[in-house]
Amino acid sequence: MDLPVSPGLILSLIIVVIGILIIVKGLVVVRQSEVMVIERLGSFNRLLESGINIIIPFIEQPRAITMIRYRKMGDDYHAITSDETRIDRRETVMDFPGQPVVTTDNVTVTINGALYYQVIDPKRAVYEVENMSQAVEVLAKTTLRSVVGKMELDKLFESRSEVNNEIQAAMEEPASKWGVKISRVEVQDIAMPEEVESAMRLQMAAERKRRATVTEAEGEKSAAIAMAQGQRESAILNAEGDKESAILRAQGEQESIKLVLNALGDSEDNKQTVVGYLLGQSYIKGLPNMAKEGERVFVPYESSALLGSMGMFRELAGSPEDAVSTHLQSRGNREGLRSGMVGGASSGS
Repeated sequence: MDLPVSPGLILSLIIVVIGILIIVKGLVVVRQSEVMVIERLGSFNRLLESGINIIIPFIEQPRAITMIRYRKMGDDYHAITSDETRIDRRETVMDFPGQPVVTTDNVTVTINGALYYQVIDPKRAVYEVENMSQAVEVLAKTTLRSVVGKMELDKLFESRSEVNNEIQAAMEEPASKWGVKISRVEVQDIAMPEEVESAMRLQMAAERKRRATVTEAEGEKSAAIAMAQGQRESAILNAEGDKESAILRAQGEQESIKLVLNALGDSEDNKQTVVGYLLGQSYIKGLPNMAKEGERVFVPYESSALLGSMGMFRELAGSPEDAVSTHLQSRGNREGLRSGMVGGASSGS
């Protein structure tokens, strides 16, 4: 038996189905760090933050944003374009392919860079620019060419951090209009032509050789200076030693002469005898050195006479010390004889 289906029941079922569809389509779950731009009848309405949100189906729709990402396949980068309704607020890295750049010294290099950016205003990122990711990429490439074009090749290698900071500073103002914050820019790799690379290797080898030569020359200079200072100090010390030795010898000879003169007496004959003996002794000490320097030795007449008197002095007195003792002994004998004579005269009287 067929039960009659009333139009009211059919209408109720339709309303229930439509309600379920509305609930399913209107219930939107937004994940953490994501946001959705909602348009109502084609105009901006609100932003859906993370959590459970409800929209009106068919009246409110999320606005999609176009994103370009590069995928490296082998040595080439392939761009992948996608329309996304969920805008990621996290920091995103864009690794764009290498770009040819001409430096001030007319060297063409290929620079591969990485760009880190973050969407801080989703509304501007959607409505202020047609393709936000492409705009950021083109801005980064043009800024890179502008900054690197002002530098020479050597300075480019030495100041990568300076290049990164200049690119970031130049991109901040235009990117802020699109609701994008440029976190940092990194120059990853710099490729140059083979002939330029070979020339740089030769230049580097020559520079290292020059530094080695300069270092070796500075070492030899320091060693020569140290040796000269050592020789100078040694000569000064030797001269001071010779000076003190000569002073001590002169003082000794002076004391010896004084003792001899005190023993012999201060008469002119005794002084001449002592002086002649000392000169002859010095001359005899110098004869071996004179004989070493030549095959023949010429002795002056005055020296022969001086040596003769010296020999006579030695035969008579032996040495200055012997002369002193002989003189004292003879003086004692004369005094004894004189006393004996005086005593005999007194006894005779």
